Amino acid sequence: MQEGTVCGVCSEGETGRMKAKILTSTIAVILTAAALLAGACSNRAGNAVKSSTETRAKKQEPAASLIRMKSPAENAKHKLNDQIKISLDPDTDAGIPDSVKVFFDGKQVAVLFSAPWEYTVSGDLTGMTGRKPVRAVAYTSDLNQSVTRFVIIYSDSAPKRLGYRLINTYPHDSGAFTQGLFFHEGLLYEGTGQESGSSLRTVELKTGKVIRQVNLDASLFGEGISLYNDRIFQLTWQNKVGFVYNLSDFRLINKVYYQGEGWGLTTIDDRIVRSDGTNILYFHEPEMFDAVARLEVYDHEKKVDQLNELEYINGEIWANIWMTDLIARIDPKSGKVNSYIDLSRLFPESKRQKVNADVLNGIAWDQKGGRIFVTGKRWPNLYEIEVIE
Repeated sequence: MQEGTVCGVCSEGETGRMKAKILTSTIAVILTAAALLAGACSNRAGNAVKSSTETRAKKQEPAASLIRMKSPAENAKHKLNDQIKISLDPDTDAGIPDSVKVFFDGKQVAVLFSAPWEYTVSGDLTGMTGRKPVRAVAYTSDLNQSVTRFVIIYSDSAPKRLGYRLINTYPHDSGAFTQGLFFHEGLLYEGTGQESGSSLRTVELKTGKVIRQVNLDASLFGEGISLYNDRIFQLTWQNKVGFVYNLSDFRLINKVYYQGEGWGLTTIDDRIVRSDGTNILYFHEPEMFDAVARLEVYDHEKKVDQLNELEYINGEIWANIWMTDLIARIDPKSGKVNSYIDLSRLFPESKRQKVNADVLNGIAWDQKGGRIFVTGKRWPNLYEIEVIE
């Protein structure tokens, strides 16, 4: 038993050492495998990052240039009804295009299949002033490329500068910051502005007396007004909301919404025309007040912006130009300014409450009587004038 006991102890110790060696080897194998696996994952991740980077780099590579636009030059100046020559230059290194589509002002006007890669836009398509895009899209079996330039179309004639003759003078509320004005059935309708001071009013012509008034919420800055089918539309400046009132009692019957600012309003047939202080006039259909067309206003040398209060008179849109005592008479079909009326002597700045702010603003047209009325912001008088052609 003693020998057996000794041998038993030796065997158990040896077994323990063997187990320890096996365990150590196993751990080493596991660690080695883990390291190899981590390396493989790292390589895959690195390859993935590299691949992603390469993909992004490839995406950022410029597309092959199939064509260049030789003419017109960017912002080339043209006059109403001018022909505009579009000249393209294929890049032979990238291959000759199978076809090139040509667009003017968003409308396709031609498809070119071979040299000369040129097209002349007809004067019939350049009958409206404004900044117009010229675009060409070239195609091959596996590529397409677009190039765009802009041209500016100005009026084809210098506008006349007209004077006036004073016919009558009427009293006007000197506290009224006039934003909109129109004449209907013997009465004046006036929209006023300023925070905590905006309103819609009915005013007696001869006395200047306010006989009906509704005030806007103090948070709203009132702007232009216009009449359409016994409904008065009134804009707000930066709140992007307008109000529709019943003509007879100023009952609020609807609200309308629009993008951008509201400045002036007038009505032409079944459209309500809005200015926003730029040189662009927007034509809205009255029910949903969606903008369905736009008109860019230019004279013979510049865009005419700061368009404010509007009135439609004998086929023209008359617009006060903010911060001036000028009225622009605009052709609503072409966008050209036909003439300017200078009213700077009507109520001199030296007599105004706030010089450079209380400017001419407010035009009303008595269609039946053929009378034109004008006033300004915080002016004490409203004037009937006759334009001297």
